[in-house]
Amino acid sequence: MSDKEETLQRRRGFIKGSIGAAASSVFFLRSMSHAGPSEAIAQETASTNTYQPRYFTPDEWSFVTAAVERLIPSNEDGPGAVDLGVPEFIDRQMDTDYGHGARWYLQGPFHPEADFTLGYQMKYSPREMYRVAIAEINAWSRLQHGKAFAELDGATQDHVLGLLEKGQVSLQGMKANEFFIQLLANTKEGYFADPMYGGNRGMGSWKMIGFPGARADFKDWSTQPGKVYPLGPVSIEGEKA
Repeated sequence: MSDKEETLQRRRGFIKGSIGAAASSVFFLRSMSHAGPSEAIAQETASTNTYQPRYFTPDEWSFVTAAVERLIPSNEDGPGAVDLGVPEFIDRQMDTDYGHGARWYLQGPFHPEADFTLGYQMKYSPREMYRVAIAEINAWSRLQHGKAFAELDGATQDHVLGLLEKGQVSLQGMKANEFFIQLLANTKEGYFADPMYGGNRGMGSWKMIGFPGARADFKDWSTQPGKVYPLGPVSIEGEKA
């Protein structure tokens, strides 16, 4: 097996893990990070990441940027969430029908103590959930560590995210693990979505895993597992990589 094929197999394993259940996902994703972003990736990010958030306040923006970087960090195999513009994707989603919870049932009575069999049990739309949760997590972080989440070192941020995942941070009005699930899902979506939505800048994640994107016809390759797709991806808007 060639080096390129071995890399593809590793990234396929990453996808399989990243689209599974949220349990232990923060530790799985962090285990992939043994090196920081390359100098080229860092320079590209610095030159293109000029987006100004439309919904998030500066404190919220700092939290989202720090959190998604810990969930999908850069390493020797490919770019991380911040490199690919995932914070921009999440911010832009907050002004859509999805962000406003237009298709969510947000009328009471609510039973937040119930398990997931009853479905979503909170009054918050996604944008409201981010606003409330980030403020409370930062307040908790200042109480426990003397700093807001974004100001903590990476190892401590990982620890806090792990506590959120396990529901071991007390938040008023919502379960901490519910917010973690929301954050992780939006991070994955922004990482792998078409670039027209703000994330996956330059189709970086698609190039990393060999995904053809919106090409009209690649069915012949669907029956050749393990083979590296020879052409670069194409976005919905026709951008080629």
